Amino acid sequence: MPTTWYDSIVRKMEPSSPTVRRFWLETPGAVRPDFKAGQFITLDLPLGEKRLQRWRSYSIASAPADDPNLLELVVVRAPNGQGSRYLFEEVNVGSVLRWKGPDGAFCLPETIDKDLVFICTGTGIAPFRSMLRDLVHSGKPHRDIHLIFGARTEADILYRAEMEALAGVMPGFRYDVALSRQSGWPGYNGYVHQVYLEQYAGRRPDVAFYLCGWSNMIDDAVANLIVKLGYERAQIRYELYG
Repeated sequence: MPTTWYDSIVRKMEPSSPTVRRFWLETPGAVRPDFKAGQFITLDLPLGEKRLQRWRSYSIASAPADDPNLLELVVVRAPNGQGSRYLFEEVNVGSVLRWKGPDGAFCLPETIDKDLVFICTGTGIAPFRSMLRDLVHSGKPHRDIHLIFGARTEADILYRAEMEALAGVMPGFRYDVALSRQSGWPGYNGYVHQVYLEQYAGRRPDVAFYLCGWSNMIDDAVANLIVKLGYERAQIRYELYG
C-alpha cells in the first residue's frame, strides 16, 4: 500500500520553554487521519537528498478528540540538530510542512487493568499528554496514573499548568516533577530516577511503566526497574528519542 503524504500549514507557533516550541499543523482540504494517543508523525524536511537526512519523527501532543483539523507537536531545539534548527529558524506561521503517518504502537491497551506510571523528560511528555487528554475526552475507565516529569529548571517544565490542573480534577491522577539544575525547588531535586525508585520500591504485579525520552534516560530506567526493583520486562514499555 503506497504511503500517503500530507501537506500541512503551520497555523500557530508558541514557545513553551527557552528551548522548546509548540507547532499546530492544519491540512486544508483533507481530512486529518485518525490516530491513537501515543502515536507519532514523520516530517519530510528539505535537508538533503537521502531519507535519513530529511525525515524527523515527533510524537503527537494533542489528543484524537481535540480540534479535528489540527495536530500539535512539541519540539526541542537540539544541539547541532539540523531538523530542529530548520523548524526553529526557517518555519513560520503559514509555512507548509510535509508529513506521513500516524505510526507507532506506543499506546495504551484497550482495557487498562493496571496502575500506569508515565516517566518522561523534556518533550517526551508529548505522548503522555495525548494519552491523558484522550482518557479525559473518552471517559474510558482507568486505574491510578502517575506522571513523573524531569527537566533541568522550572522554566523547562512543559505543560505545567495543564498537568497541575489535571491533577486536581482527574480521578487517580498525580504529578511529580524532578529538576536537576535548580536548587530550592520544593519538589524532587535531581533526576526522574529517584522518584520511581523511591515510590515503587516494593515490586507490584499490578503496575505498568511507560517511558519516553532520550535513550540514556530510557536505558537507565529500564535497568533500574528490572535489576534494582525486580519488575518484569513485560511491565515496561518505552519510546526512544535519539
